[in-house]
Amino acid sequence: MKNTALKSFLLASSLLTSAGLVHAADVTLTVESWRNDDLQIWQEKIIPAFEAKNPGIKIVFSPTAPTEYNASLNAKLDAGSAGDIITCRPFDASLELFNKKQLVDITSLPGMENFSAVAKAAWTTDDGKSTFCVPMASVIHGFIYNKDAFDKLGISVPKTQDEFYAALDKIKADGTYIPLAMGTKDLWEAATMGYQNIGPNYWKGEEGREALIAGKQKLTDADWVKPYEELAKWKPYLGDGFEAQTYSDSQNLFTLGRAAIYPAGSWEIALFNTQAQFKMGAFPPPVPKAGDTGYISDHPDIGVALNAKSTHAEEAKKFLSWVASPEFADIYANALPGFFSLNSNPVKMSDPLAQEFVSWRGPYKSTVRSTYQILSRGTPNLENETWVESANVINGTDTPKVAAEKLQKGLDSWYKPAK
Repeated sequence: MKNTALKSFLLASSLLTSAGLVHAADVTLTVESWRNDDLQIWQEKIIPAFEAKNPGIKIVFSPTAPTEYNASLNAKLDAGSAGDIITCRPFDASLELFNKKQLVDITSLPGMENFSAVAKAAWTTDDGKSTFCVPMASVIHGFIYNKDAFDKLGISVPKTQDEFYAALDKIKADGTYIPLAMGTKDLWEAATMGYQNIGPNYWKGEEGREALIAGKQKLTDADWVKPYEELAKWKPYLGDGFEAQTYSDSQNLFTLGRAAIYPAGSWEIALFNTQAQFKMGAFPPPVPKAGDTGYISDHPDIGVALNAKSTHAEEAKKFLSWVASPEFADIYANALPGFFSLNSNPVKMSDPLAQEFVSWRGPYKSTVRSTYQILSRGTPNLENETWVESANVINGTDTPKVAAEKLQKGLDSWYKPAK
């Protein structure tokens, strides 16, 4: 009797298994990120697309506030409680995690062949041998402008430095709009939307950046001081009380139609599309004089990696390979206009402002922010010091020459270029 019952049970179990009614429990992967603004996009677009093709793997997007992310992530990684997928900031912050063996080498991961060496550079070791994050997107610097204001005042898009100041003078003389929406209270805004925006036209992009790392140029050289001389000229075109103006204040001034030009990063596009009630356009940093080669900061901004302590490494690799695919590139670039795919496969974008920014990649030479690779590994941190001095120059509390001398002195105190 017992044998008959056992045989019946085993037969039923076999039938259930063959019918697919008994299966292993779903694996859940957690994604650590600072992009809390993207929660809805992940939940509505990215995660459903992946899960539809990968039954048995569930994704949970778990962002932290941007200003808290680095400290929070480091604490979780040290404690062994971080998620399976780690969203990577570019260059040194993520390299440090890899060097601590907290991120996995994914050089040979299927899909990585979809990225050029340049696209992977922000997440590759100094010797070029190991890549540890899948590149997701870059952001491009430039200027977003109020097309209605330009049309009303009869202003053409400026291509040269002289045309830029002529436009600012015309806007200021009219009095309807603040010429430039930028403040100095938050410091980083002055550096990121100011110095790193226009600077590559003077230090010649990668040529100058690599020369600075090699010790062949200094921040006190003319090509590095000149951008500060230009930033100092912006002061009369900023709004009253710009010294107390925060980043969000600048955004509001522009989207409410009170300012004509916003020194920008392309990451603003999605937000501005929802808030601005006027037509917008964009232009790249004006060149010093007609005929000069133009340069843009096309900065790798975000990637994803595998936590070395993940208990679901194989499933996590499947997800990373999917992030490296053309399908993900298309979803991400169109869901988040202004975050441009680094995938070698072309992505067709529907947003006109995003199309305008990315069109500069052809005629302009691309570079990355000068302080992000190698030069901010010590103390004082060159990136953070550049925030301070950029604000000081615009405020008029430091001259361009003094600002450059302070930055170079700080760098010299710890950085010795490799021979």
